[in-house]
Amino acid sequence: MSDLHLTMATYDYEHVRDLTNGVVKPQGIDLTALVFQVEEIFYRFTNALEWDISEMSFAKYCSIMSQDDPPITGIPVFISRVFRHSAFYIKRGGGIEKPADLAGKRIGIPEWSQTATVYARGWLNHEIGIPLTDVEWVQAGVNEPGRVEMAHLVLPDGVRYRQVQDRSLTEMLLAGDIDAMISANAPQAFRDGHPDMARLVPNYREEEASYFRNTGIFPIMHTVAIKRSVFEKTPWIAMNMLTAFEEAKQRCVARLANITASQIPMPWVPDSFESIREEIFGGKDYWPYGIEPNRVTIDAFLQYCFEQGVCHRRLAPEDLYPREVQSVFKV
Repeated sequence: MSDLHLTMATYDYEHVRDLTNGVVKPQGIDLTALVFQVEEIFYRFTNALEWDISEMSFAKYCSIMSQDDPPITGIPVFISRVFRHSAFYIKRGGGIEKPADLAGKRIGIPEWSQTATVYARGWLNHEIGIPLTDVEWVQAGVNEPGRVEMAHLVLPDGVRYRQVQDRSLTEMLLAGDIDAMISANAPQAFRDGHPDMARLVPNYREEEASYFRNTGIFPIMHTVAIKRSVFEKTPWIAMNMLTAFEEAKQRCVARLANITASQIPMPWVPDSFESIREEIFGGKDYWPYGIEPNRVTIDAFLQYCFEQGVCHRRLAPEDLYPREVQSVFKV
């Protein structure tokens, strides 16, 4: 009996690479792995479901799963996680010195439904105490004008949101027409060292570590989706793929911790890896897959999505993934 042939698209991650290059083989599956930039993956899979298994924006995934008859399901694999305190940018000398100063101000966003902006707004609301309705939200491209909102929004009552097509967020920020902007990627002007652009939270690494200690939230950016039509024909693929992703991750972790040879071209990587794992994560699995070890993060994110109108109904973590991968067999 031949293996089931499936196609999968992800970005080129170190902790996924052993799966995409065939070193790790999911049982019973002949996998054709495609590697693209995440923006192309999200657009093509969301638009046309061009492959069987796909990396996907967590916000977009949750939004689709909150609607009737979603064309996808997925597995609780979280291949991108990034704290987002670093994502706030301000104009130097523009009157904004701390997060609380953003109350009543104008904040630019590339998309309302972008995962990074969902987390950033959740932080402003729940940790800083600024309601969504106390801000004027301005949607535009980060570096270039013309970016459009990809999702159909059902914004909460009282939220002020407007789109600007002929200017970029960077242009508006430097001109003083918005007071801050949220961007998952550092704006080009910031990368170029523009003297008037700064981060709102310059010591973001310390703040993010403190945030994790206080809340237990390690933001999930991307998950893994499966075409529902494929899953329903062969539901066993979900657990087999979850197992394969886990094995690829564990092989990556072993490389990071290896002090025998420099598998990563940077000095003291094993030392930094071990110190962060101990100091921040208490020696536990710092990048877990599965629902239960991520429940705090998932539930907080689902709350943010519902409050912000990204999800059409309030979901529980178990609503996101099929029962086949909601628990793991142990001997």
